[in-house]
Amino acid sequence: MLIDSDHEPIAAGSYDWENQLENGIWTYSLEEIWKGLQESYQRLAEEVASKYQTTISTIGTMGFSAMMHGYLAFDRKGELLVPFRTWRNATTAQAEASLTSAFQYTIPQRWSIAHLYQAILNKEPHLKKLDFFTTLAGYIHWQLTGQKVLGIGDASGMFPIHPQIKNYDPEKMAIFDQLAEKEGFSQSLKKLLPKVLLAGELAGVLTEEGAKRLDPSGQLQAGIPFCPPEGDAGTGMVATNSVGKRTGNVSAGTSAFAMIVLEKELTEVHPEIDTVTTPDGSLVAMVHTNNCSSEINAWIKLFKEFSESLGLDISSQQIYETLFMKALQAEADCGGLLSFGYHSGENITKMSEGRPLFVRQPDSTFDLANFMRMHLSSAFGAMRIGMEILKGENITVDRLVAHGGIFKTPKVAQTILASAMEAPVTVMETAGEGGAWGAAILASYSQQTEKNSLQNFLEQQVFVKSKGITIEPSESDLAGYGKFIQTYEKGLPIESVAIQQLD
Repeated sequence: MLIDSDHEPIAAGSYDWENQLENGIWTYSLEEIWKGLQESYQRLAEEVASKYQTTISTIGTMGFSAMMHGYLAFDRKGELLVPFRTWRNATTAQAEASLTSAFQYTIPQRWSIAHLYQAILNKEPHLKKLDFFTTLAGYIHWQLTGQKVLGIGDASGMFPIHPQIKNYDPEKMAIFDQLAEKEGFSQSLKKLLPKVLLAGELAGVLTEEGAKRLDPSGQLQAGIPFCPPEGDAGTGMVATNSVGKRTGNVSAGTSAFAMIVLEKELTEVHPEIDTVTTPDGSLVAMVHTNNCSSEINAWIKLFKEFSESLGLDISSQQIYETLFMKALQAEADCGGLLSFGYHSGENITKMSEGRPLFVRQPDSTFDLANFMRMHLSSAFGAMRIGMEILKGENITVDRLVAHGGIFKTPKVAQTILASAMEAPVTVMETAGEGGAWGAAILASYSQQTEKNSLQNFLEQQVFVKSKGITIEPSESDLAGYGKFIQTYEKGLPIESVAIQQLD
């Protein structure tokens, strides 16, 4: 995503990809990562050349956003020791329980530190060579700048952050080192983690090698300054102007998460809720679900194949829009239809693996409208269960903004999300821009010479003219979704049995 001085998107490039399940691990190959990154940049450069008759040789500032958490482990030579273990894996239950108990702080299975500790518990051979581990954004940034750093928001999904010192919590680091040493792992955690940086700080510059790696054509020049690399949660907060206290956002894509910026720390440890930070270090309650749009995408692909079999030339975008709009004609409770779009494990509902399911009773109202609304309702099902827990903490939210590709079709997913969250939901005109736009804004913020807070920068310079549509949930939609979620929770044992029997 390329933006102008008014922070408006003026060019973009994309590459479609999905993680792969290999040997029981959800992963991306490094080759695919670089192929996707290079192709995205190439398409952006081609759009700039076509629209503006300009060849990109330099850029004001750059920044990268990527999925949070996971485990990318390297030796001293910079060689990857084991295949990238993404946030989607639910293979660290033992580490999750042990660390959450020891820290008295929620450590979900997807967190980087849970992956490391589980490897320690498993006595994995690669640990003898471990020199550094990081996230996907941290890896790309390192390769392009030579700097082993991470924005605080992304870092907060690797290891707990101390809210006052805005760095890794030293007390918890000491506890971890003691636990690890008992298991025969003697390296200091501090030496293995990337350095933490706040939004606005300089995080290095593009090297000659990095420029060639990003743009093999050789047109992009070295020396471009970088802002700290951030996770998709952090850039999502930026892209929705949700970094101030009592604001929140919902980001929906392959995964979905609700982020609520807190006024104070949570009073209890909730395994379903983890605490991360904004890119400038404020505490955030995160309700994260591993599954959201993958099952919807799978069905759209099937409808696309069906249309092609009939000899019809209908774009995927048109199929999405047509079927999404159909969902607004459905019964609010989805006519008794039920689905679990679990392509992977789901921590909130305590599922170790995924088995996508569609279930109905003989007398359910099985039509296209209910079928589509069911999948959209299910996409937010696990998140709704997590939000119920936050209610018990008396968390106040003044504004809830949604973004992500699922909201590109106006009003549809937004209407259903408002019912799921039991709150008004705003979708801005830039709702489909997502993390790449948020990263570009953070890059722009790092150019600021005046000391302005990130919140003020967003409100006064980025979103001052922003437009959005707010939808309040109707009483009938609230009642209908309430009935759907009851069916959803009653049906969870079906998913459990499917995991046991379909292996």
